[in-house]
Amino acid sequence: MILPIVAYGHPVLRKVAQDITPDYPGLDKLIADMWETMYGSSGVGLAAPQVNRDIRLFVIDSAQIFANRDEDDEDDEYPDAPGAKGVFINAHIVEEAGEDWAYNEGCLSIPKVREDIYRAEEVTLRYFDENFQEHTKTFNGITGRIILHEYDHIDGKLFIDHLPPLKRKLLKRKLDTISRGEIRVDYRMLFPKK
Repeated sequence: MILPIVAYGHPVLRKVAQDITPDYPGLDKLIADMWETMYGSSGVGLAAPQVNRDIRLFVIDSAQIFANRDEDDEDDEYPDAPGAKGVFINAHIVEEAGEDWAYNEGCLSIPKVREDIYRAEEVTLRYFDENFQEHTKTFNGITGRIILHEYDHIDGKLFIDHLPPLKRKLLKRKLDTISRGEIRVDYRMLFPKK
């Protein structure tokens, strides 16, 4: 089932999400719904707070970015090619490393806003997969960036929080418009001020 995406301004997007146990009610169904919701809205990652659940869960699929690239594109600029797909439960960052690099990011909860965001080259994460098998793994390139973006969501942060204050101030009108639901997108959304 495709779930509505929570729009900017909803309080759940600012909550620090809670760890869960393997007996979390309806976890398998929630994960399946999150995959369907992510693909249905043309996303490459989706965190539980974006579907109105304050739990430490997100899904990512960076492989679709590489699948949609032209053969002429230089994959050597992205060390994580051909990408990765996975479920991340109770994720916690062990370490961020490397130089910060810019990439133009967007977010399903903040539609039609894209900005260059600087993030670390590499992130090491401790997490559980959908079978509650524990992993500690290092990610880089686009995959690492998507993970850091989704990780922000489970920590109550948004990609716009990485912008300088003046840039955020300039986006205020657009963000207020999103919060009021005065925006058209091709996926279901839950607006805080409607």
